[in-house]
Amino acid sequence: MALLLGKGRYRARLAQTPQDVTAAQRLRTLAFDTNLTDRDDFDPVCAHILVEDMREGRQLVCCFRMLTMECGAEIGDSYSAQFYDLSALEGFDGRMVEMGRFCIHPDWTDPDILRVAWGAMTAYVDQNNVEMLFGCSSFAGTETSEYLDAFAMLKHRHLAPKRWLPRVKAPDVFRFAARLRRRPDSKKAMLRMPPLLRTYLTMGGWVSDHAVVDRHMNTLHVFTGLEIGAIPPARKRLLRTVVR
Repeated sequence: MALLLGKGRYRARLAQTPQDVTAAQRLRTLAFDTNLTDRDDFDPVCAHILVEDMREGRQLVCCFRMLTMECGAEIGDSYSAQFYDLSALEGFDGRMVEMGRFCIHPDWTDPDILRVAWGAMTAYVDQNNVEMLFGCSSFAGTETSEYLDAFAMLKHRHLAPKRWLPRVKAPDVFRFAARLRRRPDSKKAMLRMPPLLRTYLTMGGWVSDHAVVDRHMNTLHVFTGLEIGAIPPARKRLLRTVVR
């Protein structure tokens, strides 16, 4: 068992067998509430990270997958590239990892699960000399009205640098940066911001200027990038405290 880290009752490890990947797919199916098993052609080429509750007989409570690329020239092969024009990132010179299919078991609400998941991500990034982490961060449902403050905050504080900004590719998008004129209510914005995206943002992450309306997954999602070198030192220390 390739253990990445443990904290309290939780252990994070790399999937080692086809049965491990199948367990992750079952959890994704449950968490995403899909009728068909959540699997795709990216699963065989990704590293899958499993977070288990050891007090419940190694119950799988969280999972996500990591697709490693040597540089931006490979970004066209990512899951995200199906939905976003990522040509601006093709010139990124360092190793990159796409983090995807992140989910937590709906019956588990312990915040330590997210902390362990991010600690495992940090360990993976350190071990593989990764310089950028990216992926799609999802809002539940496809209606934009309840997330307007969250999108307004993304527009005003967290848009991607122009040199990396993804362009529109998907046929159905919400161009929040162009359409929204409101000033965000910070409290409402953070209440509606998905926890995974909120964590990206606290580390200096940035997002696309539009959200993709994904009716297959029943989500709105934004492309999210995080340059590892830009993470505030205090935040890095906190993440590595979890790792140790």
